[in-house]
Amino acid sequence: MFETLDATLLARFQFAFTVSFHIVFPAFSIGLASYLAVLEGLWLWTKDEVYFALFNFWKTIFALAFGMGVVSGIVMSYQFGTNWSVFSDKAGPVIGPLMGYEVLTAFFLEAGFLGVMLFGLNRVGPRLHFFATLMVAVGTLISATWILAANSWMQTPAGFSVNAAGQFVPTDWWAVIFNPSFPYRLVHMVLAAYLTTAFVVGGVGAFHLLRGDAPKRARKMFSMAMWMAALVAPIQIFAGDMHGLNTLEHQPAKVMAMEGHFRSHPDGAPLILFGLPNAAEQRVDYAVEIPKLSSLILKHDLNAPLAGLDTVPRELQPPVAVVFWSFRVMVAIGFAMLGLGLWSLWCRWRGTLGENRWLHRAAVLMGPAGFLAVLAGWVTTEVGRQPYTVYGHLLTADSVAPVDAPAVATSLIAFIVVYFLVFGAGTFYILRLMGRLPRDPMPALEGPIRTAGITPAAAVASKAGSPHHGV
Repeated sequence: MFETLDATLLARFQFAFTVSFHIVFPAFSIGLASYLAVLEGLWLWTKDEVYFALFNFWKTIFALAFGMGVVSGIVMSYQFGTNWSVFSDKAGPVIGPLMGYEVLTAFFLEAGFLGVMLFGLNRVGPRLHFFATLMVAVGTLISATWILAANSWMQTPAGFSVNAAGQFVPTDWWAVIFNPSFPYRLVHMVLAAYLTTAFVVGGVGAFHLLRGDAPKRARKMFSMAMWMAALVAPIQIFAGDMHGLNTLEHQPAKVMAMEGHFRSHPDGAPLILFGLPNAAEQRVDYAVEIPKLSSLILKHDLNAPLAGLDTVPRELQPPVAVVFWSFRVMVAIGFAMLGLGLWSLWCRWRGTLGENRWLHRAAVLMGPAGFLAVLAGWVTTEVGRQPYTVYGHLLTADSVAPVDAPAVATSLIAFIVVYFLVFGAGTFYILRLMGRLPRDPMPALEGPIRTAGITPAAAVASKAGSPHHGV
């Protein structure tokens, strides 16, 4: 039944499905690890037990999100060898070391100190424990750095040559890592992770404020989250604009698709707010647009000319409709985040931050907004790169392994079923934990009771004092 389907399209959809599940967990854990470090630092500095209670609350949630992020990411590594073996062969000399560096410098750091952070406070003391928490936070940032270096190289490849076997071989590792889009992409993604966490924390705090539970803890987390939203959202919009200008320079076809510019505009391009991209007719139907505003945003000149997709061969144009709408979803959510942050500043100035129930309802509604924005941004970036895997050098159609469509479709169905069951259950449990702040104690994360082959001293002493203990 799957023989008529396209194996390349199925392989792309399978990777998109698995990475969509995966990306939300690292985006959350990157921000949450830094938030945990801030909470513990404030607790050590102020001795306020509210910070310690919040640290323990979010520590459990971080452990679950981190675990699901690791498990969901493993599958993608196997897909490089199954569905995308040609890409792995050609780009492996560049991508492979970058992924290896991520494991060596970041994943080992996170995994090594994660156990101390989760179980070691009473064993190593507060200062060393705080150091472990900082190392986990630093590890998540280093991990993001290497992964984004690899992805950015695929978007704006640099520092390489092509050998006789058709492989991309690094000639300048500094140019490979610090390729033209890497700084912009790294800043944009890290800020997105912080905003994602801020709105989750803010949504949870607002939820408990609406219920009237644990007002001191709920107020504290809500206040901290709204500070982050108010301060970081405008920075993120500015960083996104800079990233867009960089994309215009190095991937103009992607920006043309984002803007819906099928035709060139020699005297200033309009900003198309909404419409229905029609790739067959190379136009946007029912367009609602503002004249010349796109040229002002992208070129800082109302009359600056902007090239359109009429300068790009049809077979090299990205899927415009997907990129056009995903970009608008991302931008709309970004401005909604900015609006909520400014609203919170107004309420804070008036002294009603903890009492404004409409603000709290809006914060609960915006709780998952960061995840949606991250997914929309990822779709814009990756679909906008099509039809290439290595932009301008390796087509997606030439990257897929020689696999049959039925095999890819079968594994895709298996992934869908397993992912929704496993990660759906994990997400449901995280949501239950988020709702248990006020009344129920959080599940304690206890360390191992004993190591194999070693009898704990306390147990030995207990047995020695027992009247039933033999000699």
